[in-house]
Amino acid sequence: MAGDWIKMRADLHTHPKVVRMASALKADRLRIVGGLHSAWCLFDVHSVDGLLDGYSADTLDDLIGFPGFSQAMIAVGWLEENGESLVMPRFEAHNGQSAKRRAQDADRKRSKRNVHKMSASEADKNGTREEKRREDIKDQTPHIGGDQKQPVDNFSGDNDPDPEANNNVLNDYVPPGGSGAIGKFTIHDNWNPDPDFMRRAALWGISLKMDVTPFELADFITYWKAEGKAFHHDQWQQKLARSVQMSRARPPAQQRRDVNAISEPDSDIPEGFRG
Repeated sequence: MAGDWIKMRADLHTHPKVVRMASALKADRLRIVGGLHSAWCLFDVHSVDGLLDGYSADTLDDLIGFPGFSQAMIAVGWLEENGESLVMPRFEAHNGQSAKRRAQDADRKRSKRNVHKMSASEADKNGTREEKRREDIKDQTPHIGGDQKQPVDNFSGDNDPDPEANNNVLNDYVPPGGSGAIGKFTIHDNWNPDPDFMRRAALWGISLKMDVTPFELADFITYWKAEGKAFHHDQWQQKLARSVQMSRARPPAQQRRDVNAISEPDSDIPEGFRG
């Protein structure tokens, strides 16, 4: 039904699964959020129990106009393909009230069809039980909007990110970190590229014949620390790859002759000048 609402997290664009999908599809995170909105709306409109019968991953990609999107959702656990159907795991956590309302309407219609078979007192009892069940469900529904979450402290006191904390946002600030950091950060002494840096550089069209040396990495970090600029982790890796490529492509510096140096006199007498 037009005008129905679905629930989406306010911080969905920073969710680790969204970041993984954006990296896999080489797409902007806000575009990923838009694709998720389209997919969840599709399930909300055409599914009651989270099952889209007769739909395939290619069909979903075509409907939302995003090739490969379904496989990315499957990879992070937000979608399952079951034969000729698509399944939305934990459907109740993603859909809005419309699908729940349709399920409740179907239950009410089934109850009404059986009312004429019951006595008036039995119908009243069933109606009371149904109303009580709805009240219980409403009371058990968590009020997400008012919850106060304590921030996760990623720091151990030495400005290094806690790898177990997965670089969670603290007071709207993402601490400097290595692989997995969300958002922009300034470079720091302990920053390192990912273990698959050479392969990633090749995907960016930068061929490095050998691993980055400690000297090259230190030179890169020293320069950009002084600049004080902030970039995403993958942007730092791209800058490092280009920096190393340019540095290695420079011709070696030629040794210059000291114009003030005085050469030693030649004591040898050339042939033909001997007396």
